[in-house]
Amino acid sequence: MRSSGSIGAAIPMWWSAFLLLATLLSTASTVHAKDEPTIKFKKLKGFPNNPNYFPGSNVVLFQEAESPRTVWRSTDGGASWDQAEGIDHDKSIALIMHKYDPDRAYVLTLGNVHWKTADKGKTWEKFHTDAATSDFAESFGNWMAFHADDPNKIIFTGMECEGFFCEERTMYTTDGFETKAKSLRRQTQGCWWAKSSPIFSTGDSDLDATRVICIVRAGLFSPQYENRLYISDNYFKTLDDGETLDEKEANLNGDGPVPGLVSLVEVKKFLLAATSSPKSAEMALFVTDDTKTWHRAVFPQDHALLEAAYTVLESTNYSIQIDVRSGKRTSRPMGTLLTSNSNGTYFTRNIEHTNRNRQAYVDFEKVTGIQGVFLVNQVDNWEDVEKKGDEEKGAEKKIKTLITFDDGRTFEAIKTGEDNIHLHSITEPKNTGPVFSSPAPGLVMGNGNRGKHLEDYWDSGLFISDDAGKTWIEGPNSPHKYEFGDQGSILLAIKDSKEIDVQEIKYSLDHGKTWKTTKLPDDLGSILPWTLTTIQDSTSLKFLLTAQTGSKESPSFCMISIDFEGLHEDTCKESDMEKWYARKDDDGTPSCVMGHTQKYMRRKKDAKCFIKKEFKGPVPETSKCDCTDGDFECDFNFVRDGDECKQAGPILASKKDCQTDDPEETFKGSSGWRLIPGNECKRTNDDQKDKQKEWKCSDAKSRPSNSSGEISVTYTPFKGDFDRFEKHYLERSELSNFDDETIIARPEKIFGGAGDIFITRDHGKTWHTPKELEDKDIFAIVTHTYAKEMAFFLTTGKDVYYTTDRGKSIDSFEAQGPLDRQSVLSPLSFHPNQPEWLIWHSQKCTSDGCHLDASLSTDRGDHWHTLKRYVERCEFTGSKAYNFRKKSQILCSAREHESDDADDNPLQLLYMDDFSSYEFTPALSHITRFATMAEFIVVATENTTEGTLSALASLDGERYANAHFPPNFQVPLQNAYTVLDSSTHAVNLFVATEVEKSRRHGSILKSNSNGTSYVMSISGVNADDGWYVDFEKMLGLEGVVLVNTVANQDSDSEPKNLQTRISHNDGALWSFLPPPQKDAEGKPYSCSSREGDAFCALHIHGYTERADRGKSYSSESAVGLMFGIGNVGPILGNAKDADTFMTQDAGLSWKEVKKGSWTWSFGDQGSIVVLAQRNTKTKSVSYSLDRGETWQDKEFHDSEVFITDITTVRSGSSRNFMLWGQNGKELFTINLDFSGLTDRPCVHDKEDPDKSDYELWSPEHPLQPNGCLFGHRNRYLRKKKDRTCYNEQNLQQLVDSSETCECTRQDYECDYNYELDNHNYCTLVEGLKPADPEQVCRDDPDAIEYHERTGLRRIPLTTCKGGTFDPDNVFKSYPCPGHEEEFDKKHSTSGIAIFFAVVIPIALAALVGWWFYNNWQGKFGQIRLGEQSSLDNDSPWIKYPVVVVSAVVAVVSALPLLASSVWRTASSAFTKLSGRGDSGGRYSWIRSSGPRRFTTRDSFARGRGDYAIVDEDEGELLGDDSDDEIEGNR
Repeated sequence: MRSSGSIGAAIPMWWSAFLLLATLLSTASTVHAKDEPTIKFKKLKGFPNNPNYFPGSNVVLFQEAESPRTVWRSTDGGASWDQAEGIDHDKSIALIMHKYDPDRAYVLTLGNVHWKTADKGKTWEKFHTDAATSDFAESFGNWMAFHADDPNKIIFTGMECEGFFCEERTMYTTDGFETKAKSLRRQTQGCWWAKSSPIFSTGDSDLDATRVICIVRAGLFSPQYENRLYISDNYFKTLDDGETLDEKEANLNGDGPVPGLVSLVEVKKFLLAATSSPKSAEMALFVTDDTKTWHRAVFPQDHALLEAAYTVLESTNYSIQIDVRSGKRTSRPMGTLLTSNSNGTYFTRNIEHTNRNRQAYVDFEKVTGIQGVFLVNQVDNWEDVEKKGDEEKGAEKKIKTLITFDDGRTFEAIKTGEDNIHLHSITEPKNTGPVFSSPAPGLVMGNGNRGKHLEDYWDSGLFISDDAGKTWIEGPNSPHKYEFGDQGSILLAIKDSKEIDVQEIKYSLDHGKTWKTTKLPDDLGSILPWTLTTIQDSTSLKFLLTAQTGSKESPSFCMISIDFEGLHEDTCKESDMEKWYARKDDDGTPSCVMGHTQKYMRRKKDAKCFIKKEFKGPVPETSKCDCTDGDFECDFNFVRDGDECKQAGPILASKKDCQTDDPEETFKGSSGWRLIPGNECKRTNDDQKDKQKEWKCSDAKSRPSNSSGEISVTYTPFKGDFDRFEKHYLERSELSNFDDETIIARPEKIFGGAGDIFITRDHGKTWHTPKELEDKDIFAIVTHTYAKEMAFFLTTGKDVYYTTDRGKSIDSFEAQGPLDRQSVLSPLSFHPNQPEWLIWHSQKCTSDGCHLDASLSTDRGDHWHTLKRYVERCEFTGSKAYNFRKKSQILCSAREHESDDADDNPLQLLYMDDFSSYEFTPALSHITRFATMAEFIVVATENTTEGTLSALASLDGERYANAHFPPNFQVPLQNAYTVLDSSTHAVNLFVATEVEKSRRHGSILKSNSNGTSYVMSISGVNADDGWYVDFEKMLGLEGVVLVNTVANQDSDSEPKNLQTRISHNDGALWSFLPPPQKDAEGKPYSCSSREGDAFCALHIHGYTERADRGKSYSSESAVGLMFGIGNVGPILGNAKDADTFMTQDAGLSWKEVKKGSWTWSFGDQGSIVVLAQRNTKTKSVSYSLDRGETWQDKEFHDSEVFITDITTVRSGSSRNFMLWGQNGKELFTINLDFSGLTDRPCVHDKEDPDKSDYELWSPEHPLQPNGCLFGHRNRYLRKKKDRTCYNEQNLQQLVDSSETCECTRQDYECDYNYELDNHNYCTLVEGLKPADPEQVCRDDPDAIEYHERTGLRRIPLTTCKGGTFDPDNVFKSYPCPGHEEEFDKKHSTSGIAIFFAVVIPIALAALVGWWFYNNWQGKFGQIRLGEQSSLDNDSPWIKYPVVVVSAVVAVVSALPLLASSVWRTASSAFTKLSGRGDSGGRYSWIRSSGPRRFTTRDSFARGRGDYAIVDEDEGELLGDDSDDEIEGNR
């Protein structure tokens, strides 16, 4: 089986298993003929899965593909079969062979009970894993990871479910499952032994034995870019605190960890970790050869690494080979083959335009056993293929086959005589295992044709080479399946066919010169061959053929054994063998391949014997050669041009070189050549081609730095009579090695008309119009929602232009139809993880009217398939972040009937999980609209009878639960919902309560963890006439929210009076903004308040008044910083009179920084803040380098102009800013480059905080002085205000979130049917009763317990533990009916605990008594030095009572625990006697066939958040403590 795979495309390494077939039972007809092979067969009723040989033996296992999925075993290479004994075959789902032990195999079930064998399947034993076998897509086929040195060490990937939610749970064993598997870690996305390859080592034998690496998810709903890579050397056991795991995060980039782990793969002596970043398809690859030191893999400048667009190929012990997709056409992809240096970090090109398919398989294969020789298929007409995506209009690939004998330095055609031949390869798999070769020395076969290019597979014939691909001969006509046996002495072939019409096999005993034919047994009949295979080392005389028989209408299957034992009685002698060299010159002299000659002993092709050395493969002999020019290839960032390697990118300089900006400074660097990795040639005394040469430091930099000490200004005018700019940033990912800063801009008029499209890749210093977009009628520009480097240019017709590389190149596709020009929604919908997947909404008009049709493309517009007609909207709702719904899920709102007539034709909500059928299933009817936010899907339905709207929520997109609003909260039909930002695992739903224009406002309701039960967060929140809401979250921080509320909700005559409120705990509690004491000029305000109140507070103009909806108060990179324009007073004033305010501490305190209204932008991750005055003429900006402490002005123009906006990249990492403005009738842009102010990168010194340029900052809740927020303290890295340096790398801002806080009142919010009163108590709504707590049990048959209602519920985001409010301490729980035993198990105390609870107090009491007995020196009370006690410590009435009283107190204290435990034990025993209880093993993930509820989960963002109910008995205590504190602080 091949060992290639693609971690970029998540392709299983067992890629060919889907077309393997093999197997079965007893014997049948046998043909005995001395001159023919022996053929035995067994017909089967079911489809067989792939056969698996135990290495070094003729023992074979296979499993039936269909129920009962029987596992069969053969001990004679497939001639006879028996059922494996000791297995419940109907429960088996997978057969797994041990990767490193030739005697072991495993049969897995869907549950937690499985079977194992340690004697090649002769006997089987049960083993337990506790967790059920995972069914997540990422885990499928990768359930077990084996230790390369110790076969007893195995990692098992399972999963555990709580109600509706399931998460991966990884188990492990160190004794080969002799005992029950132990828990390794939860919330994983794959775990591996560091010693996962025989040739990989950490360099420490102790670490090799125990080190484990896991990709860990941040939480149940966490996106992929939050995944982390953790390492543990003691199986992730907990430390002394009982909570913290003994693990460390891998230091991937040398300066710290890197988030976004996608996958980990072992490649010979390397481990490769692939990472992604938010809203980008670009990835990074990190390489290690010891798990201690990691390096980022560096690719040539023009080859970005994209997700699902690279394939890790079969590599060598000395280098990694990767094929990166480089073509534009995703429907007909091509790639570039790259090879690394010896440590896997720097990659150079081998060959361009390799042939790939859409599944990321690459036509690439090494010739087994011959170093440096491999075959590739190359697309010859690549330029024509690139031009069009539609195969009917564009060019088909013209493919040619090439071979290299120097590991990719040079390539040549393969020939038979004078004719070129071309072979079908990996992208067209027709058999199992390697396509061309085997361990048989020098023997290569393939299906192909003569001519200029590769033709159709069914027109091909068989070609054979016995000199490792140097020369070829033609074999049998038509395509064949083929195999090698007896080290190449036997070549076996069987004709491939589309029909059940094959009746013979062919074989050659002379390397393919002549072929003999043997008919299949008459009683077998004709067959359709499926797979042909033999043992892994190709030393056997036996082969296995799986095939289909019968008819297509009534098929059956068979396993055919072909045995060549007996054709030759003789075993080869030394005279029958020859020396064969892997490469010879024309005169027959052995020549060098990869710096050495390579020699094998193999059978002469005309010898009449068999080698018969089963399971002993040939071993090569090597001899080193002197180095020549042919042993060198072009180095990193150099490309081949004839006999030279020419520079194509920056020269790599060491860290100690080029420390100044002197352009004349030099360093020693690459000559442009390097020794081919793995080449073993001997160095001579002469200068070699890779001898270093001298370079200027300017050659090592992709862009010269600006170290002028000044802010540079670049002014660009735009011609034409325009009013404003449309502008879009296309940003690099955080992992990108490129340095472009790309903006798309287009001048336009307010009332129609737009100019040309301009693109800048240097942040506005230079602009150009792409030739592909010249004179095109571009109607709109749409940027990809989830891939920030992609943008689409929509025309009024069907043509759509796009860029996937931030404007570097422009391509196009033709949509299914024109867009709806009247719609405010984009015609495109995007998938979160598959940037190539698009949904297009096209307008179709008939005589009855116009409607929308939705179409799907999975190749970025090259091909389209109609999804649904008469739709309102279709969206991708599948995502890798959500394991509880299918990754390919699509939701559509569409008319029930394909008609424009709305009568009796309601809108339906439909879902589709599988593209293969394109069939939708209705989920809801009479909907008005649906929306997605984070993990939630929220739908509004219309009750036409009662004239109301209802909201429903779903997590899986299939089942919807009604949203339970607070009591008496009816929604009139004409009202609206707005789903607000819900990034904290709860839906924030705005529900309109006032619909009159200019008076609109409503309430924000907050949901529980599944979006179904809502409580009031805050009422009277302002909305505009378009139902935009004054709701703003602080970016980069959890749970900090600002809203504007209407203070005069009852007034019908006066304008709305708005007040700003802020919450620091995700809307559970709200407060006013504390006003500054003085304004920017040092003057006091007309009112004052220390904390802000209804009479005096700071009020900020909100989202509804924002001209640019994309503008925000804050930036994710400038953590804790926020700007706003507003005023101090009782209400929000007129925007024209507003001043500019900022906060540095997430809204706890504010200050006025500028008089008037200014616009702002954050740069260098908050280290630079730039302000520009709005609505007035100016010629300067104001900037701060110390987070707003001081401000300086920079003049950007010689005359005053209007500035409409100031922008920078959304990540806030750039030191470039753009001013957008108008000078008379002329629009202009101005680039402000702050990079000249300093060229010193900031340094984070963890050991010496005083020397460090950074400080740690923690956000706080105003009512929690201990610095806790949501149950934990987060620490963020910020540059110190007084340091003159810049952030060279993206800061890993969240430095430490491991400190868990005790639970307080601020970690709770009001429960359903409860609301905050005027004193911030959660009180029951008048006339209502608490919700029935036992409803939890009725909704979920698997629920074990329920909690009493108390009026409070835990905030979803909190991770607090312990303290007065800890759920485990104060929540009273009760068992669900039928789950009493499980409840007792969960809450009972173990015998060991009882022992310690009783014995230890008694022992301590005895010790205390003993101490008093021996040390009693005084009376009770204070002790005075020198004072003689008046009590005799030996007095019996003192001595013995002390001992007795101490002991009695200890025993009495322990008795309640003892009695309770004894009662539980007795109850548990009675339960078992009565027949209830677990049998100890499960065979199914689904333990109940009843309906499943949307339940809470065991982990949120940090793994411990959950909703819980506060015990009613403790309600007064909780309310009194917390609410008194709140009231006292007001």
